[in-house]
Amino acid sequence: MNNKRELIAHFIYWLFIGGILFLLIFLGERKLTYDEIVVNFVYFAVINISTFYINYTLLIPQLLKKSWYYILALIALIAVMSAAKTILAVLYRDVLLQHKDGKTGEITYTAIHIYALSSVFTSGFFIISGCLIKFTLAWFSNINIQRSLETEKKDMELQFLKSQLNPHFLFNSLNNIYSLAYQKSDKTADAILKLSDIMRYMIYESNDSWVSLSKEIEYLKSYIELQKLRFKDGAAVNMTLNGEIDDQQIIPLILIAFVENAFKHGVANDHSDPIRINIIANQKILHFSITNKKSNGNKDEVGGVGLNNVERRLQLLYPGRYKLNIVNSTTHYTSELMLDI
Repeated sequence: MNNKRELIAHFIYWLFIGGILFLLIFLGERKLTYDEIVVNFVYFAVINISTFYINYTLLIPQLLKKSWYYILALIALIAVMSAAKTILAVLYRDVLLQHKDGKTGEITYTAIHIYALSSVFTSGFFIISGCLIKFTLAWFSNINIQRSLETEKKDMELQFLKSQLNPHFLFNSLNNIYSLAYQKSDKTADAILKLSDIMRYMIYESNDSWVSLSKEIEYLKSYIELQKLRFKDGAAVNMTLNGEIDDQQIIPLILIAFVENAFKHGVANDHSDPIRINIIANQKILHFSITNKKSNGNKDEVGGVGLNNVERRLQLLYPGRYKLNIVNSTTHYTSELMLDI
């Protein structure tokens, strides 16, 4: 027995068996003598407990996979223990085999072969109950191991997804800064400073499994400011916040892919039709939506990592607690996400 659950299970089992024995011995019509009590308890403790633990600690671990050897070992164990009980019954015939009729006072004795047969069934009971306890505990242990493996697998997958997302974002941002530098724009230095702030959040803040919603939104604002530096007249973005944007917890970097896609594949400099971002939150629900005018220009063939990444992370961390709706019309692209937070 190597864990707390196993110890508790054995304690409850023997407490139950001991309770039944107590009721049979001490609450019967006939009061037992001291010698009779000693014999009955020795009989129970030595023979039946030995049967239970020989099977539990030796036969099941060593021979269960070798089914025929295990069956033969069980037969031998039952035979030996039943023989020991029968010998004990012969030696203490008046204690174990004697019966007195409560009305007539007539004393009778159980036939030795009947007692031997009952001993076989008693040994079988302790063997079967031992197997049931062993297999039940093993089943629970396997469930815990499986859950632990699933958790480790999920954690590894999430780490991979986050490591995939950061280079994806950095790749696009550096392309933007390169474009500014190529144009010898005065905005290049500001862009590098904004990227530095964003990378600081990604490296330090987003390492936690959860971040506050307010920090995640500040990160989105910094990203939008970085993108605005790309355009001569600034990017056209309308961002509205409603409700309670406080310390609600959210997984980091989950909203950025939608915003990044809007800039990457949409029209971001049309002030008559800006990118529209709407965030509504309370203590239980987050509603995020973003709509952008579609660009007729060439699409980035490398794209697609971001949204696939987001959806997989949602499946892992918000199972049954999110709703993602994508509307791809002829002129606009809309992403709508609802989260139970």
